[in-house]
Amino acid sequence: MEQREIPPVLYRVNEAAEALRLSRSVLYELIRSGRLRTVKQGRRRLVPVAALDEYVALLEEDVA
Repeated sequence: MEQREIPPVLYRVNEAAEALRLSRSVLYELIRSGRLRTVKQGRRRLVPVAALDEYVALLEEDVA
């Protein structure tokens, strides 16, 4: 039986940091400042994939 890979919808903080090519401490600062949206599931803080896109769009607006 063939297994298909399901793309992630939520990233752990370290995965989101890796995807953005930033350090975890920078990512936590973005979260604290409200520039990066997160959700909580139990005790875990997770970053929606859409929130990464929103953050990148914010960066593009800052340059323009």
